[in-house]
Amino acid sequence: MGFILMIIVGGLIGWLAGVILGKDIPGGIIGNIIAGLVGSAIGSKLLGTWGPVLGGVPIIPALIGAIVLILLLSFILKALRK
Repeated sequence: MGFILMIIVGGLIGWLAGVILGKDIPGGIIGNIIAGLVGSAIGSKLLGTWGPVLGGVPIIPALIGAIVLILLLSFILKALRK
């Protein structure tokens, strides 16, 4: 049950990061889940595991990490299109 909750929280964090930035994440729901989970790993490494934790995912560092990940991906994809 914890794994499913982690997937749901990751998807919500990825979606929220996309909404905050005003950018669509490629891959739809799967892309949101991946962005949320990878963002969680990035945020946890950079900021630690402070703040509220839901489903084993620290919410605030995960959101910040997902925002950083989406910004990096958007810059890389923009550069590759040129």
